[in-house]
Amino acid sequence: MQRSFSFVATFVLGLLVLASMTIFTVDQRQYAIIFQLGEVKSVISEPGLVFKWPLIQNVRFFDKRILTLDSAEPERFLTAEKKPVQVDSFVKWRIHNVKQYYISVGGDEAVAKTRLMQTVNSGLREEFGRRTVHDVVSGKRESIMVEVQKKADADMRAIGVEIVDVRLKRVDLPPEVSESVYRRMETERKRVANELRSQGAADSEKIRANADRQSEVIIAEAYRDAQQIKGEGDAKAASIYGQAFGANPEFYSFYRSLEAYRASFKNKSDLLVIEPNSEFFKYLKSSGRGK
Repeated sequence: MQRSFSFVATFVLGLLVLASMTIFTVDQRQYAIIFQLGEVKSVISEPGLVFKWPLIQNVRFFDKRILTLDSAEPERFLTAEKKPVQVDSFVKWRIHNVKQYYISVGGDEAVAKTRLMQTVNSGLREEFGRRTVHDVVSGKRESIMVEVQKKADADMRAIGVEIVDVRLKRVDLPPEVSESVYRRMETERKRVANELRSQGAADSEKIRANADRQSEVIIAEAYRDAQQIKGEGDAKAASIYGQAFGANPEFYSFYRSLEAYRASFKNKSDLLVIEPNSEFFKYLKSSGRGK
C-alpha cells in the first residue's frame, strides 16, 4: 500500500513538472517569444495560457508597456548662432515589433536604449542647429519635439521600436552666455516698446488733430446757424415793427419815445445836454396838456 502511494505521488509530481515545462502564462503587459533550438518559433502577443514542447522549446518575455528613457545628465547642443544650450529631455517608447526587436538588439533593453538615445540626441542636435537661442528657449519647443519624435520614430521602427513621445523638460543657457543673451533680449524688448510708444504718439496726434478739426467745423456750423436764426428774428421783428408803425404811427412814435426816455434817464446821475425845443422832448412837453 505504501509502495502504491509513493508511485502515485511520484507520478503526480512528474505530471506537475511536465505541465510546468509545457504550459506557461502570458501576462497582458507582456510579449512572449517561443524559441525552438535557438530559433524563433512563434510570437505571442495576446494574454492567456500557452503550450510549448518541453526540453526542445523555451520562452522569453518582453515588456509591452510604454517605457521611459530619461537622460541622466543634460546634453549640450549648439544653436544656429553657435551658442551652447543645455537640454534635459526624456523619451517615451515601446516595443512595436517584438520579433524584429529581438533580431535587431538580441532583446537587450540596454542596447535598445543606447541606440534610442543616440538617435534622439542626433535629432535634437540637428533641430537645435537650425534655430536661434530665442527660438529654442521661448518659441519653438513644440515644433522641435514634434520633428525629433517623427525622425526618431522612423529610424527606430527598423529595430521594432515605436517612439511615442519626445519631451524637453528644460532648456538652459550656460552661465557664460546667459548674461549676453539676456542683454540682447532686453535690448530687443526695449526697441519694440519704443516702436509701440512712437506709433501710439503718432496715432494720438492724428486723433487729436481730427478732434480739433471736427470741433472747429461744429463751432463754425453752429455760429452760421445762430447768425441765420438771428437774422431771421431781426427780419421778423422789423416786419412786426413796420406793421405796427403802419397801423398807428402816432402810437408807435409815442412808444419809441418812451423807450428812449427810459434808456436816457436810467440812472440819477445821467446828464443829457440838448436844446429845449428839440423833438426829443415832444411828448414830455405835451404830457400835461391832456389834463
